[in-house]
Amino acid sequence: MNKSVFYHAGCPVCVSAEQDIVHLIGAANVEIVHLGEDKSQISKAEQEGVKSVPALVTPNGNVLHINFGASLADVKA
Repeated sequence: MNKSVFYHAGCPVCVSAEQDIVHLIGAANVEIVHLGEDKSQISKAEQEGVKSVPALVTPNGNVLHINFGASLADVKA
C-alpha cells in the first residue's frame, strides 16, 4: 500500500494539522513534506493538484486541502 503525502509549510495551522493527521492515520502511513524547508518538492505538489497547504494527497491521488495556511504561491516566495 502506498503512503499518503502530507504537504505543509511549517505555519501553526500546518503543524497542528500534521499532528492530527499523524494521530489519525499513523506515522507509518504518511510521508511528511515540509515545503518551507524543501522547496524542490513544490513542483511535485503542484503536479499532484495541491493548491494550498496544509494538504493531504491520498494513495489514490485525491487531494484533501485542510483548513488554509498558505497558497503554494506564498510558499514559493
